[in-house]
Parts: sequence; C-alpha cells; structure tokens
Amino acid sequence: MASVKEMRNRIGSVKATQKITKAMQMVAAAKLRRAQSAAQNSRPYAQRMAAVIANLAAGVSGDGAPKLLVGTGSDQRHLVVIATSDRGLAGGFNTIIVRAARQKIDALLAAGKDVKVLTVGRKARDQLRRIHASRIVGDFEVGGNPSLGVAAEVSARIREMFEAGEVDVVHMVFSQFKSVVTQIPTVRQLIPAEVATGAPTIDLKGASYEYEPDEETILADLLPRNITTQLFSAMLENQAGFFAAQMTAMDNATRNAGDMIASLTLQMNRARQAQITKELIEIISGAEAL
Repeated sequence: MASVKEMRNRIGSVKATQKITKAMQMVAAAKLRRAQSAAQNSRPYAQRMAAVIANLAAGVSGDGAPKLLVGTGSDQRHLVVIATSDRGLAGGFNTIIVRAARQKIDALLAAGKDVKVLTVGRKARDQLRRIHASRIVGDFEVGGNPSLGVAAEVSARIREMFEAGEVDVVHMVFSQFKSVVTQIPTVRQLIPAEVATGAPTIDLKGASYEYEPDEETILADLLPRNITTQLFSAMLENQAGFFAAQMTAMDNATRNAGDMIASLTLQMNRARQAQITKELIEIISGAEAL
C-alpha cells in the first residue's frame, strides 16, 4: 500500500487536473454560445441560396448547363472532403466524423470507384493518414476560428481538381449541430450540386422570373460561391459541435476527478489510521516489555 505522503501527492495531482478540466469546461461553454449563434445565423443564407439554385436549375437543361450542376456524365472518380476540428479533448466528436467518412469511402471502394480524400482539420488528417494515406491529396487547417478565407481556399482546390478532370463527384462529411448533446455526422454532395426539392418557393401570383443575364451565366457564378458557402457553413457547424462535445467531456472529466479524489482520500485516511494503530501497538508492546 502507498504511504500517506504518496497518497497526498496523488490527491494534489488530481486536484490540479480537476482545476484544469473545470476551467476548460467554462471556456468551452463561453465559446459555445458564440459558435452556436454563428452556425445558426449561417443557415438561412445557405438555405436561401439552395432555393435560388433550385429555381434557376429548373430552367436550365442541355449542353449549356454548368458542369457543377449536372456533373461530367460519369461517377467513377470521387473526392471525399472530411471536415473536423484541429484540436482534441472533445470526447468522440472527431472520431465519429472520421468513422462516417470511412464508411462512405469503404462503400465507394466496394462499388469499384476511385476515391480521393481532402481533409479540413488536423484530426481528420491524423486519423485517416493511418489507413488512407495514399488517397489524401491535400489537407487544410481550420485554425482558431473558421474563416471564409479557408473555405474559399478549399473550394478553389476542389474546383481546380474538378475542372482538371481529376474528380467527377464531390462529397463532404461533417458534423451537423443539433443541440449540446446531439451532433449528427452528415454526408452532403457538393458536386454535382444537389437541387433542394423541399426549398421554399415564392408565390408570384402567376408572374414568372426574368433573369438578366440568363440562367446559365448566373449559375456559372453562383455555383462556385455555393460550394464555398456550404464549406463555411459546415465549418461553423463543426465549431459549435466541437465546443459542445468539449464542454460535455470536460464536465465528465471534472466529475471523475472528484470521484477519484474522494476514493483516494478514503484510502489515505485508512492508511493513516493503520499507521497510527501500528505505532500505538508498538508503544504498548514496548511499555509492557519494560
């Protein structure tokens, strides 16, 4: 059994760790409010853009339709964009996203497709490097806060690969924020652009849209912007989910540290009592011997 001094040192170490986890929980809770607000504020813009694209796509067909909308006519070469956070200490948040991405990759490989991987976030890169290192064609870091600049860089890389004929279909895997305790791993198709079937429509009372310039020209400019918007929205959703998961994980760690301190304190008291009892027995035995 450890000595009383060793037990005191262990209790002091656990108490120091408990202070750190408590502080991290409070910081994550404070940052969660801002991240949740940013994620929720980005949704109406993304939804409205999806509605506009759906309206424009209804009037576009044939050879004049942008390839970002209709695709290349093939679905053999796939690019999977995986968005996670740069940091850990958030329970299984990043692992769940990577697991969903691996399932998507495995399903595509089983179907005989060529798969390439683009990671956004250090955790996605580090975890997938062990299994699919040869398929990773690029990696980006999110940084302290998601920025539109990073989303634009990722979007430019995706469009560059698509225009060069390296990929036919692009999927994005991220975590959609629902609540503090619920984050849903989501797979979304970026190219060809998914036309929202349930997008809200505007009642024009019998009138029709007239576009200047034509639909093809507008879509040619709007579709690349939509990719950037979807990426940035996914990064914001990830940020909110990360802080929610980290807050929960640090709360659990703080509680576990409290339980460990109570257990170690009980063991220390027992060890101290045993030591006192042993010393008393030695004193009494010595006195009787005299």
